[in-house]
Amino acid sequence: MTGRPVPPYRRECPAAAALLPDERPFRVFGTPAEAAADPALLLRLYGGLVRGRRFNTQATALTRQGRLAVYPSSTGQEACQVAAAAVLAERDWLFPSYRDSLAVVARGVDPVEALTLLRGDRHTGYDPYRHRVAPLCTPLATQLPHAVGLAHAARLKGDDVVALALVGDGGTSEGDFHEALNFAAVWRAPVVFLVQNNGFAISVPLAKQSAAPTLAHKAVGYGMPGRLVDGNDVAAVHMVLAEAVERARGGGGPTLVEAVTYRVEAHTNADDPARYRADDEVAAWRAYDPVDLLAGVLRGRGLLDDAVAARAAGEAEEMAARLRERMNADPVLDPMDLFGQVYARRTGQLEEQARGLRAELDAAAEAAEAAETDAVAEAAGVPGRGGAR
Repeated sequence: MTGRPVPPYRRECPAAAALLPDERPFRVFGTPAEAAADPALLLRLYGGLVRGRRFNTQATALTRQGRLAVYPSSTGQEACQVAAAAVLAERDWLFPSYRDSLAVVARGVDPVEALTLLRGDRHTGYDPYRHRVAPLCTPLATQLPHAVGLAHAARLKGDDVVALALVGDGGTSEGDFHEALNFAAVWRAPVVFLVQNNGFAISVPLAKQSAAPTLAHKAVGYGMPGRLVDGNDVAAVHMVLAEAVERARGGGGPTLVEAVTYRVEAHTNADDPARYRADDEVAAWRAYDPVDLLAGVLRGRGLLDDAVAARAAGEAEEMAARLRERMNADPVLDPMDLFGQVYARRTGQLEEQARGLRAELDAAAEAAEAAETDAVAEAAGVPGRGGAR
């Protein structure tokens, strides 16, 4: 009716259609875009996938040998991991989750250092500032607000830096995920969120986590674009992430990317996936393997022959051999290092804890030395400190 007052909206509601993802996951392979894909890039990505697959199999074997406490394999998800590392400039930051050690290695971190947390030696085995890689994050999604904070701070300082944060589909059910997306969108922070939707949060399928059409649709509620991509098509993942990174770097704000992929191995070496999924389902995804998929495209374009494939496999095997050799050496650890990199200046409570631990270590060392002295004395027939005088 005319004459009624119009509510004084604070702002116009933007058109949501521009933020919606495609109805189907974006693909390059098997589409006209395949012919335009850069041969040099495809070969570089192929080498990364082959090394990544070998890294996964070797790390899994190390758990069976007792050299790793746990390993969350990313076998089947290598395209997401390799592409995520490949799209970043040296000045950018990567924020991984616990399943993203391959992305950390692909970013340039030493494989042994990348596995240090999973070995149980330290909270992290590499210098985050040197590599621009945040520590592997075991709690779900807590790395996402950190990524937003770093990206926002970089923008305020005028630094040309983008943060790329990785998370699994299970992590999207955490409050940190929603808080991070909301802050990123409001601040227009230069950050890209990559959700690797591998089908299961341990044993919980996606259908029991979210009723949204896709996880990429969640982006609309926060005012950022959502992209849906085939997570096993490494060229497609690279293209979508590269566009999102460039958009963020140019001041366009954050993007949420959902890569549809599959975890073909167990959640970790302690998991029994047969309890919650059928072998036929796993076999169907193995037939759509990201390494084999790219290899088939390269051979079809005459870019890959047996010699090139053998060279890539040989380089991957050399990496695995070096990893095995170095992981078979027991590390020398100092318990006092626990207090070394917590705060720039220790709190009083930390000082008290450090003194307590130092006293315990000194007492244990003194007792061990005394026991050794007594054993030597006893072997020589001389009464030890505890014997008769």
